[in-house]
Amino acid sequence: MLVSLHVKNMALIKEVEVEFGRGLNIMTGETGAGKSIVIGSVNIALGTGNFRDYVPEDADYALVELVFLTENPVVRRKLLEQDVPFEDNEIIITRKYKGGRASSKVNGETVPVSFVRELAGELIDIHGQHEHQSLLYEKNHLHILDEFAHDALKERLEQCRELHRGYVRAKREWQEARSDAGDRAKELDFLEFEIQEIEAATLIPGEDEELESSYRLMTNGQKIMESLSEAGSLTGASGYSGAADEIGRAVRALAGVQSYDEPLEELAGSLEEIESLLSDFNRGLSEYMDRFSFDEQELYRIEERLDLINRLKTKYGSTIEAILAYAKEKSERRTILMNYEDYIERLRKTYEKKRAEFLRVADEISQIRKNYAKQLADQIQRALVDLNFLEVRFEIAFGELAEPTEIGKDEICFMISTNPGLPLRPLASVASGGELSRIMLAIKAVMADKDAVETLIFDEIDTGISGRTAQSVSEKMAVIAKNHQVLCITHLAQIAAMADQHYIIEKKPADSKTVTNIGLLSEEESIQELARILGGAKITDAVVENAREMKELARNTKKGMGR
Repeated sequence: MLVSLHVKNMALIKEVEVEFGRGLNIMTGETGAGKSIVIGSVNIALGTGNFRDYVPEDADYALVELVFLTENPVVRRKLLEQDVPFEDNEIIITRKYKGGRASSKVNGETVPVSFVRELAGELIDIHGQHEHQSLLYEKNHLHILDEFAHDALKERLEQCRELHRGYVRAKREWQEARSDAGDRAKELDFLEFEIQEIEAATLIPGEDEELESSYRLMTNGQKIMESLSEAGSLTGASGYSGAADEIGRAVRALAGVQSYDEPLEELAGSLEEIESLLSDFNRGLSEYMDRFSFDEQELYRIEERLDLINRLKTKYGSTIEAILAYAKEKSERRTILMNYEDYIERLRKTYEKKRAEFLRVADEISQIRKNYAKQLADQIQRALVDLNFLEVRFEIAFGELAEPTEIGKDEICFMISTNPGLPLRPLASVASGGELSRIMLAIKAVMADKDAVETLIFDEIDTGISGRTAQSVSEKMAVIAKNHQVLCITHLAQIAAMADQHYIIEKKPADSKTVTNIGLLSEEESIQELARILGGAKITDAVVENAREMKELARNTKKGMGR
């Protein structure tokens, strides 16, 4: 539920913080008091409104903050996916505007506004004139029916989406394969060329690395021999006089005196080890120089082989393994083209099998929808009667899409007749704006037990209604508020009387300016506000008594609902 709203520097609101309760939260006030600012602020906090429409020119910044309490597992999962902390089931959505830029935070963590919108869809549902108008679009009718039949449809819809993906893929492959014979002949010729070019190279995995190593060695042969010769002359290898001779003389010089003192023996031993190591080094150096040879023919062969491999890499893959994999893939494609009619026939059979599997589930979904459509239509019709559509008839008409989608083959339309003797017609061609708001309320009342969103906001729900109809609307609002938190802005006393919490939105002077405030009314203050709505400019004792009776009637009505 929405626990609180904090607004700062938004239009006429200097700073307001209001706490909401469970059940039905009603907001009333004079025309122009700032009721639209409240809804606008909530929309901005949820990422669907624009700060620029509300921030005063003299304000340094603006702030809107919503605090929710929720146990919704979907919300928890979304927060964990974004690494947003979630403790004590509390969610704080903060949006701030400063320096021409807006920023968004959830539980103190900066997040993109797209994530705020995504999260808001699970937390709150706002119904204003635009949302009522959504009933005019038939695609939304199917969504409402599927929500009503959610438990029965969930598994089959998931299965349908998976089968539809397979069906679409099989259909595409079959259609793409039915190219003309000329194109296949050209493709086959080109495949033959590529495969033969790769096969003729007789590539061996890893040979390119060995060849590159040999090539580096041979192209640096002269430099290697010069370095080896210089090292040999200095160390005395291969007949050179050098360090080996000098160390040999040093060994012999110490040999004559080492027996006179123990340290001399250690020094002589160390020198003998050096002589032995140097002898091993010189022997290895001589052997390497004897083996090392430079063959121009071999270098040319290696160069040609590397050029071939690198040319194939630029055409078919960055490694020999990738080239061989490409050749295998093309060989399989060549086999298909050489037996193309059989291949097309296999694709056709696969497509027909996938289509049959998909349509079987689509048929099951359609039957479930038709079963639940009758229940939904009956419940909506009863709810509409409660909302003073006394002679209303409501049905759900089914049609079949030319091309099924991932959710089946059905298209549906809400059909309504609001007057006796008139035929059923599509909702879009019959309902006025005021009727649409009541129809939306009827649907929300029917769907109340199935809607996972905990908080509903109704704005302009009372457009074009009064009297008994207004009373019926208030009762439906109370029904919805049994299982949801409801926030409603209204100008009708019948609806306001049903409030569990009643708030006044009013303009007051402050610091030579007019500002909007929101305050929670006591029981007596609520009665006085109802009297204002009923009596207009002059509030008599009779009007106050009427408001008191209206409040008592609402209290008894809610008790009859088990509230």
